[in-house]
Amino acid sequence: MVNLDKAKMEEYAASLSSIQEAQRRISPFVQETPLLTSSSLDHLAQANLYFKCELFQRGGAYKFRGASNAVLSLPDDVASKGVITHSSGNHAAAVALVAKMRGIPAWIVMPHNAPKCKVESVKRYGGSVCFVERCMDTREEACRKLQAETGGSIIHPFNDARTISGQGTIGLELLEKLPQLDAIVVPISGGSLISGISVAAKAIKPAIKIFGVEPTGADDVAQSKAAGKLVILSQTSTIADALRGNLGPLTWPIARDLVDDVITVSDEEIVRAMRMCYEILKVVVEPSGAAGLAAVLSTKVQSKRTEFELKHIAIILTGGNVDLSLLSDFFKGN
Repeated sequence: MVNLDKAKMEEYAASLSSIQEAQRRISPFVQETPLLTSSSLDHLAQANLYFKCELFQRGGAYKFRGASNAVLSLPDDVASKGVITHSSGNHAAAVALVAKMRGIPAWIVMPHNAPKCKVESVKRYGGSVCFVERCMDTREEACRKLQAETGGSIIHPFNDARTISGQGTIGLELLEKLPQLDAIVVPISGGSLISGISVAAKAIKPAIKIFGVEPTGADDVAQSKAAGKLVILSQTSTIADALRGNLGPLTWPIARDLVDDVITVSDEEIVRAMRMCYEILKVVVEPSGAAGLAAVLSTKVQSKRTEFELKHIAIILTGGNVDLSLLSDFFKGN
């Protein structure tokens, strides 16, 4: 059972009003992404599934929403100095794209092992890439150095109220189109997506269930929920590169209070879900984007479907930026 205390809701980094404001700000630029359905997958899940296709968002992932809200909210004199961020890929590309739209420079700190397709997207959008080690402390220190050198504004990939509010616009779109929803299933990394969606959805429909999804090799939120305090993992291991992050001080309180449960899935389950997306839905999703479907088809969510009488479930297909050269490796043995 989640905490829906109104006073506490007002203390979160995002609110229904901030998300509605973000929607007004970014609506001229973002895509209202389509919803796909499949009777075959409905049969497997024993529920009506609705796939929110953020892989069709500009930049190929939901990150464009939060990046747009953050960058477009900067005053002209501040924005002219440019923007800085760190990311393994999707947020990096989104910030570079919004900066290009606004005509300002973007400096992007990326780990050396970031997927090639995501690095190329950043460069294609005009971002200046700085490679560092994967360690979060190293990435954030590089951002601070760039800020000192350039005067640019740091756009944090998840621990930023503007980013969280931008991602929350997905929740508004879902409940506008599907007021009958009983649950929303959301992959978790740094937590901006599930935080924004949780705040929006719970404010509009308090009874709705929010389920987070993590790889078993990067289950910091599941551990945090179990411990009742923020757990930071020193190492992660998963093919879902966009789900390797940890929650931050702004996203943890929302996940702690508003996320009903966190489902962990194996890399093998993620790969099988990717294949189903390709073969049944006919859409190309990256491993992180398929995690929600993997969870819904797991026995863990099946038991919750029965317990809570979940008939209508939305799944966020978070992105479609996958190195095609790796597909054969993903599907070997699956």
